[in-house]
Amino acid sequence: MANEKLKNYKYDYDALKNKIIFITGASDGIGKALAIQSAKLGAEVIIHGRNKKRLEAVYDEIIDDPKCHKPVIAMLDYETASSETFSSLSESIMNDFKRIDGLVHCAGILGDRSSIEQYDPGLWQKVMHVNLTAPFVLTQALLPSLKLSKQPSVIFTSSGVGQVGKAFWGAYCVSKFGTEAFSQILAQELIHTTFRINCINPGAVKTKMRLAAYPAEDRDKLKSPEEVLLPYIFLLDDESIGITNKCYDAQ
Repeated sequence: MANEKLKNYKYDYDALKNKIIFITGASDGIGKALAIQSAKLGAEVIIHGRNKKRLEAVYDEIIDDPKCHKPVIAMLDYETASSETFSSLSESIMNDFKRIDGLVHCAGILGDRSSIEQYDPGLWQKVMHVNLTAPFVLTQALLPSLKLSKQPSVIFTSSGVGQVGKAFWGAYCVSKFGTEAFSQILAQELIHTTFRINCINPGAVKTKMRLAAYPAEDRDKLKSPEEVLLPYIFLLDDESIGITNKCYDAQ
């Protein structure tokens, strides 16, 4: 039923009107594309990243459209942020916005494509922290703001290697398995609320991470980030009310 609703879903020009949406990894790739499209659909977006110049470029692109709300930049480096930094961000959002209607996790790093035998333990910890621990801490910090929304939606970006283990994908693969588990646990814990907690596997997308993973791949055959946004918008739209603990393939 849920897959059928997505299959038949077509969004209106104001599908996300009056929604406040926090998007991580919004300086590039899917996060950037989603931030821009969400703003065009009426949402007020909080764009997260660690590269100020790139975030400002996304900011400028959004405000160039007079119909869009002015976005808010949330600078936060997952690698170095302390628990106090997350708490401070949560307090700022609560003071400035009072609530969050959507939280979309797009930020992540690839790490190394090497065998378990050769994988650097320090890099392993870094990938696990950025891809799994930091999203956990951010989600936990923003739950009070999300609870103030009538129909909050949390979306995690997974991967094909988050469902089937694949040789030489190391920490990235394990972190995505963890992402799916985290999503399922949170969905079950909040099953008696109006929360919607879901995962999306965007598939092969023309991003910098994909290029790093497959440098010899023909990029012209890949979908652009803009072409895989439909399930994200669906899960942020009220059309998906009642759908939780699912994982969608974008392709």
